[in-house]
Amino acid sequence: MFQAAAWLISFFYDLLNNYALAIAAVAVAVMILITPLTLKSTKGMLEMQRLQPEMRRIQQECRGDRQRLNEEMMKLYSEHKVNPLASCLPLLAQMPIFIIMFRVLSKLTEKSAGEATFSPSYLAEGSQLYQDLSVAEEMRSFGLDLAVVPARLLGDDFVRGIPYVLLVLVLAGLYYVQQKMVASRTVSPSMSPTQQKIMQYLPVFFAVFQLFFPTGLVVYYISQAIFRIGQQAYITRRFYRGEGSIGQQAQAASARARDMAKEAGGKGASPSKGDSRSRPSTPPKQGRNETTRRTTPPKGRATPPSRSGGAGRHPKPNQQKPPRS
Repeated sequence: MFQAAAWLISFFYDLLNNYALAIAAVAVAVMILITPLTLKSTKGMLEMQRLQPEMRRIQQECRGDRQRLNEEMMKLYSEHKVNPLASCLPLLAQMPIFIIMFRVLSKLTEKSAGEATFSPSYLAEGSQLYQDLSVAEEMRSFGLDLAVVPARLLGDDFVRGIPYVLLVLVLAGLYYVQQKMVASRTVSPSMSPTQQKIMQYLPVFFAVFQLFFPTGLVVYYISQAIFRIGQQAYITRRFYRGEGSIGQQAQAASARARDMAKEAGGKGASPSKGDSRSRPSTPPKQGRNETTRRTTPPKGRATPPSRSGGAGRHPKPNQQKPPRS
């Protein structure tokens, strides 16, 4: 895989004779390859959103029965032929690509001990890219050294590191625009506004970490971000245009699911103080005077037991005085 990625960079370098353009062309080629997967996962995600009211109803009916809930959910997915993991497929596909590109770009600009020029790996020695890098000390393109790590350069020379930081900020801005486009049309009924903001700004924080990677990788992600913005515009036009579109249906279903969640939360709220029907009636407590009051019997009768539960007290029998002799 590493040799294939390096060959692809070399192929585009032969055509364009520019390091940054070759890396950007690789990024676009990768995005074109996974675009069908992205479109399929987007449609699957919209199908899942259309099922949210039915899923909410099943969750309310099967509350407390985990096994039945799972069975009903799987039955629902099977009937409508949807995959709940479909939306994760593009992300899973790009994670290995990130690792491969990071490894290849690092090895293309690696220097052996005691040598000032690069010792590229994963390339054929007869390729134009290998011959140009093997005699170069920098991977220069549009005035920037793509082999430089921005954070490391900032520590050595702050002024020289400013253009590289600006490049990372451009990447963060592109990520923000992309997530803004996605958030404007996708609302989850189970996600709070705070969680939605976190999901929106999370890619921006990911861009900040690019300060610790080679600049060539930043160029790679900038190219992908630009492509994704155009891709999201196409997805909006294809799936969300028109009242009967699958996107509009998914948004309406999400709204119904939110209303169902609010209604379920209202029914589960604790009763108010004025609602006497929801509280069990309790017998009135006896007053202190009523429970401790003693009754003085007439003369010649036994004292009745106390109702206050005076344990161990028994009425004394009526003893008559013996007659006088």
